Amino acid sequence: MIICITASGREESSQQDPRFGRCEAFYLFDDTKKEGRFIDNPFKNAVGGAGVRAAELIVKEGASRLVSGQIGPNAWDVLKEAGIRVFSSKEANIRAALEAFLAGNLSEVEAPGPAGHK
Repeated sequence: MIICITASGREESSQQDPRFGRCEAFYLFDDTKKEGRFIDNPFKNAVGGAGVRAAELIVKEGASRLVSGQIGPNAWDVLKEAGIRVFSSKEANIRAALEAFLAGNLSEVEAPGPAGHK
């Protein structure tokens, strides 16, 4: 399983970004291989459609779980269509969010947040 976490930087000590489509980067952790990598979010400054395009990117990267903050309804539809389960975390950094997810301590999100830029 590949777990995607929204990130404000490119290190495990970086803050988790509460934004989905406009986060700085995505941390992709493969729990089978026990290794992670960062990819840039090329849509963070898009005029529109950042959430949908970011969702398509993590689908392409093979993520099956997403840990993030708020997700708009259009991105939500893309994620749900791909079978990606979404979890909410208030952890301070990427490492803590990953550890909380792996320990089963995060709540699954059941509905999208409001549309709009953050």
